[in-house]
Amino acid sequence: MQENINLKGKDFLSLKDYSKGEINYLLSFAANLKDKQKRGEKHNLLQGKSLGMIFEKPSTRTRMSFEVGIYQLGGQALFLSSRDLQIGRGEPICDTARVFSRYVDGIMIRTFSHADVEELAHYATIPVINGLTDLLHPCQVLADLLTIKEYKGKLEGQKLVYIGDGNNMAHSLMYGGAKMGMNVVIAAPEAYFPDEKITAEAKSIAAENGGTIELISNPKEAAEDADVLYTDVWASMGQESEQEERMEKFLTYQVNNELMACAKKDAIVLHCLPAHRGEEITAEVLEKYQNVIFDEAENRLHAQKAIMAAIM
Repeated sequence: MQENINLKGKDFLSLKDYSKGEINYLLSFAANLKDKQKRGEKHNLLQGKSLGMIFEKPSTRTRMSFEVGIYQLGGQALFLSSRDLQIGRGEPICDTARVFSRYVDGIMIRTFSHADVEELAHYATIPVINGLTDLLHPCQVLADLLTIKEYKGKLEGQKLVYIGDGNNMAHSLMYGGAKMGMNVVIAAPEAYFPDEKITAEAKSIAAENGGTIELISNPKEAAEDADVLYTDVWASMGQESEQEERMEKFLTYQVNNELMACAKKDAIVLHCLPAHRGEEITAEVLEKYQNVIFDEAENRLHAQKAIMAAIM
């Protein structure tokens, strides 16, 4: 690990805010913590520290990975839903940030509005971690990068093809892939392409690091010679009313055997979960690559431990 990198006190809101060296540091740190955990070696780096966890969106992996993660690091987590907080009764975010800063050592928030997370970070005097917003999901992508590195040995030059909605996952994969010199392709119907501003920023970052960002509407063309195929649900939380319309629009964007035939023979499949078998991915493909997908899910734990230990 690079000893000259110090992330103490830094927010983790977007991978755009982290340099390639800092991301590599976090990936090495995560791999190290994973190894320690597997060997049963104590690593109480956050002994006596507390993490306040704000959940306005429910979660399985986010809650478990942060709660178990800080426990393994020697600290404790406090789970707070919107029902538990005065935010739900009209307390401004700035006051919530100031109160949390007096009680805990870090904040993890999983919510809808990215602007709310930025405001929380602005007023908090402790580091804030973005556990997911409608715009970005950086914690998931750090775990994804760790998984790709484990299976492929490197990140630079790898072709990562994301198939589906140009959502928060697509945005963070573009930022993360661009920082690491990867060739990221987003395959989606044009009406569901990622945010134009984020795409432009990611293209600029990729150019600086020897990578590329490309948007394609033809999934088979996108999947050609892919090292990694990635998918996510077609309708995210809050988009349930669009489910039928999206099912129709994304019908040809399923990760199935036909699409896998376009990728490299040694390609891997990733899914941030939960998966809807028979929709964005067939049960057959998911089961064939379940070892990779559930390693990816496990890596949320190790990646998030690295984030917490580095910034808290």
